Amino acid sequence: MRKILNAIYLSSGVLAGLFLAAIAIVIMAQVVIRQIGFAFDATELSGFFMAASTFLGLAYTFRDGGHVRVTLLVDRAHGKLKGILECWCCLASAGLMAYVSWYAIDMTWDSYQFNDISPGLMAIPFWIPQLGMTLGLIVLTLALLDAFFTLMAGKVPGYQKNVDNVLV
Repeated sequence: MRKILNAIYLSSGVLAGLFLAAIAIVIMAQVVIRQIGFAFDATELSGFFMAASTFLGLAYTFRDGGHVRVTLLVDRAHGKLKGILECWCCLASAGLMAYVSWYAIDMTWDSYQFNDISPGLMAIPFWIPQLGMTLGLIVLTLALLDAFFTLMAGKVPGYQKNVDNVLV
């Protein structure tokens, strides 16, 4: 199961990176196409790619310890209390992200059913860029639940393994 979860997180991170690279490609294409005399607006596509990159990168970044965590209370706790606080944080965050994911799924599905189209120069069905956000939120929810169950098993979650102790 660990290999599958890690593969999901890595795939999500790779997709985030690919969307980030796609932004650069689209912007370069816009510059070149305008130089040869044609109009091409990359603003809308770049925005969609940025949203997909941001949301798809959430779980990978969380798993790797890259998110800023406010640990003022957790770091001052010791023993069982620290474990309880860590578990509560992961479970509460997972619950919140599950709630947000549910509504992102609903919004994406509505956009698909109603054939909602972006208002820019390129008529892109909204469900396509919304899918990146929705998938990213679902994978983040999975990563938070994974961290919760890892903590419950008495193991160290990924976000703690990969963080260097920095100056406090």
